[in-house]
Amino acid sequence: MAGETLDLLIRNARLRRGGTALVDIAVADGRIVAIGENLGAAARDEIDAEGGLVSESFVNPHLHLCKVWTLPMMTEAALAAYQGAGMGKALQAIDLASAIKAKYDAAWIVPNARRAVALAALHGVLHVRAFADVDSKARLEGVKALIAVRDEFRGVVDVQVVAFAQDGLIREPGADRLMEEAMELGADVVGGIPWIEFTDDDARKHVAFCFDLAARHDADVSMLLDDAGDAGLRTLEMMAAEALRRGWGGRALAHHCRAMALYPSPYLQRLSGLLRQARVSVVSDPHTGPLHARVRDLLDEGINVCLGQDDISDAYYPFGRNNMLEVAFLAAHLLWMTGRDDLERLYDMATVAPAKAINLVDHRLAVGAEANLVALGEPDVVEALRFHAPPRHVVSHGRRVDLARMRALAAAPAGNSPDENAANLRLHSVAAAVGEREWGAVDPVRASGAKGNGSGASAD
Repeated sequence: MAGETLDLLIRNARLRRGGTALVDIAVADGRIVAIGENLGAAARDEIDAEGGLVSESFVNPHLHLCKVWTLPMMTEAALAAYQGAGMGKALQAIDLASAIKAKYDAAWIVPNARRAVALAALHGVLHVRAFADVDSKARLEGVKALIAVRDEFRGVVDVQVVAFAQDGLIREPGADRLMEEAMELGADVVGGIPWIEFTDDDARKHVAFCFDLAARHDADVSMLLDDAGDAGLRTLEMMAAEALRRGWGGRALAHHCRAMALYPSPYLQRLSGLLRQARVSVVSDPHTGPLHARVRDLLDEGINVCLGQDDISDAYYPFGRNNMLEVAFLAAHLLWMTGRDDLERLYDMATVAPAKAINLVDHRLAVGAEANLVALGEPDVVEALRFHAPPRHVVSHGRRVDLARMRALAAAPAGNSPDENAANLRLHSVAAAVGEREWGAVDPVRASGAKGNGSGASAD
C-alpha cells in the first residue's frame, strides 16, 4: 500500500469483538482494501473514528414507505384495532387503514418518502426494502413515487421497491393486473399478504400468483404472513413450501408471522425445519404490535431472523425514525434479550442478518467487501444500543455521506396536499450528497439555483 493514494481512510476505529485495539480501515474504488493498525497511506478523505465503534451499515428489510407520515391524515381507528389485545381485529385494521389510499397521489407521497429515506441515511441505514401498496384504491401511485425516490437516492441509500398486494389478490378484483403493471414499471420485489384472503384455498392462489410473477421477472418475494392473533393461520408454511417446491430458496422473505406466538412447540419445530430447508428468513417488528414471532426459538433453530422498522407515523404505529439501532433497543426489551451475547445478536439482526435476508452480497466489514460503513460515537454494541444515536459518520459505496444535506432533507415539511407538493415530482439525484466537498461533485439541485424547502427537488 506504500505510495498508494486511497479514496478514504478511517483511523482509530474500534471493531466489534476487537477488544481495546484501534485500527485503520482503508477504502479504494468503493471497497475495503485493508484493515490494520497504523496503515501508512495517504487518502483523499480521512475520518477519525476517535475510538468509536465502526461496523457495516444498518439494513431495514421492512418499511411501508408509501404510508410514512399519513397518520395525521386519518383517525386512529386502525391503530386501535391493530394494537388491540390479542390482535383479533388485525384484518379490520387493514380495512380501516385502506381509507387513506383513496387520496394516494405521488405528488405528496414523494416528499414523505424522501424524508424517510434521508432519515435512513442519517441513521446509517443504507439499504431499505420498501413496500408500496398496489390495489384498486392505491392504484400505482405508491409504486411510481417509490421508484422515483429509489432513483433519486441511488448511490446513497439503496432502496428495493416491493409491489405489495396489501388488500389481497383474490378478494381484490384487478389487483393481479396492477401487480403485473407494477413489475413492468420497475418494482424490484413481489409482495404478498395471503393470510387476509377469505379461505385457505384463496391464500394458496395468492401465494402461487406471487411466485409466478416473481419467476417471470426473476425477482425476490416478500410476504406479510399470519399477522393476527389466530393460531390457525398457516400461510408461513404455505409460502415456505412453495419456495422449496419452486427452487426459490433464499429468495422468499417472511415478515411479521405474529400468529407464531400462539403456535404449539411441536408444530413450530416442524415449521422451522421447513424454513431451514427452504432458506426462508424471517423479519420481526415486535415494537409495532402486541404479538410477535418467536425470535429466540427461531434463532435457536438456526433460522436467519432480522428486525425491521415496519412503519413511520402511519395507521399502525405513531413513531419511527428509520433508526435500526432504536428498533434493536426496543426489541431488547420486548424480546427480553438483554445479555451481552443477546445484544450482539440484536446488532447482527440490524446489519448482517437483514443483508442476508434481502440478498445483499458480502455486506460485512472485511477486506474485499463493499464499503458501506457507520462510525458511531460509542465504543461498543452495548453503548450503541443504550443511546441509539445517529452515527458520527456514514460511508456509502466508499464515500462519505453529507449528513448535513440529509438532515435538511429529513427536516422538510411532510407532504399531504397534491397542490402544495406537485413540484416535488421534479426529481434530481442526491448522489452528490456523498462526499460532495471531498470529491468536487456538483450537486444538480444547488447548481440549478433551487431554494426554499431543502427537499432536493427543483423549485420550478
